[in-house]
Amino acid sequence: MRFFLRITLFLLLACFSVTVVAQTRSKSKSGVKAKKRKTTIYGTCSYYAQKFEGRKTASGEIFRHSKYTAACNALPLGTWVKVTNLANKKTVIVKTNDRLHTKTTRLLDLTSAGARKLGFTKKGLTRVKIEVLPGKNYVNK
Repeated sequence: MRFFLRITLFLLLACFSVTVVAQTRSKSKSGVKAKKRKTTIYGTCSYYAQKFEGRKTASGEIFRHSKYTAACNALPLGTWVKVTNLANKKTVIVKTNDRLHTKTTRLLDLTSAGARKLGFTKKGLTRVKIEVLPGKNYVNK
């Protein structure tokens, strides 16, 4: 008799847990979108050397110093980010389309156009705040 009760209790608990898991899964697939957290990263930023002009980037695009793009190892390729120079509060919006060397300690490498807009071409390095932007296309003004 005890054996029968234990089996029945086990089966009831197993059915209940499967029902809870099934309900949880159906809720996540119902189209309710979770809120995305705003990602902010702080680090050191530099800009590309002239020797990379015309070469292919990691995303397959051709590198141009006149475009607003960046190399970053911390974010996926194609991510749009707002970069703020912490020294003078100037900002620029760029798209990540390349990777940095694996041993570098810098967070971001900008094109010359991006570095000029942030105002650190003479220094070469600056501390920046990087905010990930949702969406696809942005235009710098």
